[in-house]
Amino acid sequence: MKTPAKPPRKPPAKASPAPLTHFDAAGQAHMVDVGAKAETTRVARAQGHISMAPATFALIKAGSAKKGDVLGIARIAAIQGSKRTSDLIPLCHPLALTRVAAEFELDEKRHRVALAVTAETVGRTGVEMEALTAVSIGLLTIYDMCKAADRGMVIEDIRLLEKLGGKSGHWKTDDAK
Repeated sequence: MKTPAKPPRKPPAKASPAPLTHFDAAGQAHMVDVGAKAETTRVARAQGHISMAPATFALIKAGSAKKGDVLGIARIAAIQGSKRTSDLIPLCHPLALTRVAAEFELDEKRHRVALAVTAETVGRTGVEMEALTAVSIGLLTIYDMCKAADRGMVIEDIRLLEKLGGKSGHWKTDDAK
């Protein structure tokens, strides 16, 4: 059973192209120099979800998957993934995270698990990539732990919901809770 295609997302009304900061004047990739930036509290929230067959959803909800507590392991994986972001994304700065929280929401009607992650630090660069990486790794862990029961699971809509701190201040997607 195919899910109807979603309409494409509309770009934000005030979106204007910003210069790409990971390229120098010659167009070569480089790590952004954040040395002159002030240290501020930085917070980012991201989310995504994984859809699955009803029987797979029931295994997760009941905690009876063969590999164990799927959501508990996925929570730890999400936190660990956030801490390893700079190892996975080549031009990310390594950050000293002060807090990472991973929260799951079970949607029985749609047979899907949503994961929302909040990442925080006090530093010179934001934590958006850490929050996004955490969501990705957490959802991939659910897939890994349940793939024997359901290889047709679909990971979707991984996106930034909100960021606070730094020069650009507060940004929030129009439809964030």
